[in-house]
Amino acid sequence: MAEVRTLAYAGRDGALAQVAYRRAGVVGAPVVVLIHGVGMASEVWGPQIAALAEGHDVIALDMPGHGGSSLPPADARLSDYADHVIALMDGLGLASAALVGHSMGALVALETALAHPARVRAVAALNAVFCRTPEQRAIVTARAGALDAEGRAASHAAAVARWFGAPVPPELEASAAQVTALLAAGDPVGYARTYALFAASDAAHRDRLSSLALPALFMTADGDGNSTPAMSQAMAMLAPQGRAEVLAGARHMMTLTHPDAVNARLLTFIDASAAPFDAKAFRQALGAFLTGVTVVTTRNAAGEMRGFTANSFSSVSLDPPLILVCLAKTASSFPVFSAAENFAVSVLAAEQKDVSALFASKSPDKFSGAPWQLGPAGSPVISGAAAWFDCRRHEVVEAGDHVILIGHVSGFGTRDVAPLGYCRGAYVDVSLGQQALAKRDEPARVGALLEQDGALLLVEDGTGGLDLPAGTCLESATNPRSLRGALARLGVEGRLGFLFAVFETPGEGSAPPTVSIYYRGGYEGTPRPEAGARLVPLEAVDLARLPDEATRSMLARYLRERREDAFGIYVGDAERGQIHPLAAAPHG
Repeated sequence: MAEVRTLAYAGRDGALAQVAYRRAGVVGAPVVVLIHGVGMASEVWGPQIAALAEGHDVIALDMPGHGGSSLPPADARLSDYADHVIALMDGLGLASAALVGHSMGALVALETALAHPARVRAVAALNAVFCRTPEQRAIVTARAGALDAEGRAASHAAAVARWFGAPVPPELEASAAQVTALLAAGDPVGYARTYALFAASDAAHRDRLSSLALPALFMTADGDGNSTPAMSQAMAMLAPQGRAEVLAGARHMMTLTHPDAVNARLLTFIDASAAPFDAKAFRQALGAFLTGVTVVTTRNAAGEMRGFTANSFSSVSLDPPLILVCLAKTASSFPVFSAAENFAVSVLAAEQKDVSALFASKSPDKFSGAPWQLGPAGSPVISGAAAWFDCRRHEVVEAGDHVILIGHVSGFGTRDVAPLGYCRGAYVDVSLGQQALAKRDEPARVGALLEQDGALLLVEDGTGGLDLPAGTCLESATNPRSLRGALARLGVEGRLGFLFAVFETPGEGSAPPTVSIYYRGGYEGTPRPEAGARLVPLEAVDLARLPDEATRSMLARYLRERREDAFGIYVGDAERGQIHPLAAAPHG
């Protein structure tokens, strides 16, 4: 087996940390990083290193507090372990890798993929835990609490019995002996800190797996009572590109006891993730970028007019004033626009969805269905648009299967109306949200609905009521008036996900309205009851204890959408508005 090497990096507190690793295989081939479970070390991956190294660049690391790696912080977080992985990749100059994690290593692999998606090509979570039942959680928590010096040997013996059987079958004795030796040789502090984190992190990714936009394999054994098939299947249902596989006749340490079956499935999955570029998925990923909607138009010397709808529009330069728009070479209007001496871009207003649809159609006379007037450069501009720019052609640039039309602006105009937004294949009304975010000099309330283990983080107000954690701005944790600062006082670090609601609450008397912006997500850390933090099970939330009707209404919607697993973004005021749906988690 490859020798152990080390690499230094700066930890969360800035102190020098060390990651130990083994590397084998083909340099320059697709990279695979292996992350072991609690109490193990990189050599436990021996069968996988041998199988994968024939066609891959394989790196097996020691987790913090294990093998030759330095200890994790006393208040260890999953993000510390993910940073450990990224530090190794950075130190080795690896742009991306497929991650394979076992047990606790699966949690680390998923955290790394979710926090650093550009660095992860695919992720395989083997024998992973997910949303334990209260009974399962109580057992694991009890084990974590019993890890004193006198109980280590007994704890390790019990783990070996769970993983291999009691008594250990003769054909598994060698593997059981290897695991027993690794457990005995491990650092007790590193083991205890990591196991405590493992015991508390089974639901850390519940609300984030739906954003895991890469191939994901969730594989476990039918005889694994702690990392059950139901857990892997639940995770695969949430991950957009997830799939679950269950290995028959195996237990928790299937990587050692059934290496041929595990390796065959890993090779199939990893090699498929290195398949040719998926243009359709790339297009869908680009759709996540919220844009405006424009109509691009031109008029030639003979008076013929052409136009098309586009969202690939951008400013280029202020001096000289240049803008650009991209046009596919396969478009029917490509010959006309690529040769045009002038063109105009009209940024559509929120109420002009019909104009967008008209110019996206194959209608032979689009201009009869929408009012327009000529701009100073001679191109038609759409009446009622939020803004327009009439241009002379500056340059046409070849760019793959598109050309970039760069225009020198001869004239422009704008109206004080909301623009039409577009994201993930649908129109989006961004008007109030945009106004709310812009009102930085007016009263604001930035809050969060943070959930973990089926309970919501609330704050006692000192008078018998409850409220959501909030501040007058988002950043930073050192600002006592910010949301981050409020969460820091409660002893947690927020993991903010989707924007959940944006609304205005009228001010009293002549006071201006308050803009409220709420996110949903999760958190890391242990809430401090002495600071007023309260974890309230979702089914036990008493809406009557909330401070006002707007907050009660918002929280009631959250509880309803949480049950239905179909979230949206509310944009409006305290009394009425619209809910813009987000994609629900996929169900098999």
